[in-house]
Amino acid sequence: MEKSWMPKTAGILDIIAGSLGIIVIFFLAMALIFMGYFIPAGSIPEWVPFLVGVIAIPAVLIDILAIVGGTFALKRKTWGVALAGSIAAIFSSFILGVVALIFTIIGKSEFR
Repeated sequence: MEKSWMPKTAGILDIIAGSLGIIVIFFLAMALIFMGYFIPAGSIPEWVPFLVGVIAIPAVLIDILAIVGGTFALKRKTWGVALAGSIAAIFSSFILGVVALIFTIIGKSEFR
């Protein structure tokens, strides 16, 4: 069986999408922290930090899954984990995730 470039490309795209997602969440969190210094105390409702945490924590977990799935795709191990990583990458970067998903599905026969 000849190895194609598709699983490797899917893995790289998954890792890029997951990393970009984590970077974006980090900068958004930093922006919210710095905004807290410039906004008068009491003007931000109490539920806003809770809402940010409720959104940010699952987003980071999804990004980590995309990175882990990308590493599995690079090694051509466990197609199911690579597939899950590609699906998770869709939530981080839609275009990169869809392309990674297509390459992961097409390259299924190359996984152990």
